[in-house]
Amino acid sequence: MYSYGLLEPGCYYLVQEKTDSPIELIRVTMESDHCMYVFKYLDELKTEWKRKNGALHDIVECLSDKMAEAWRKQYNNNEGTYYEEDDE
Repeated sequence: MYSYGLLEPGCYYLVQEKTDSPIELIRVTMESDHCMYVFKYLDELKTEWKRKNGALHDIVECLSDKMAEAWRKQYNNNEGTYYEEDDE
């Protein structure tokens, strides 16, 4: 069992919060004395505070800078696609 306190601000992680939950991409944007401010990249961006001692079932991996950049390019290119489909 892992916790949010193990994550470093500014990094992208693939995590699984519970045993049977899907793998999610998150980025820790800042940290206070007791909490972490987390961006979750789901169908839409979700932001929330998590306690540092909040449980994570698994930290699958920390994305390298190269992998994070490749993902950002893909994510940003696909955002326009969703809007174009809604216009039809």
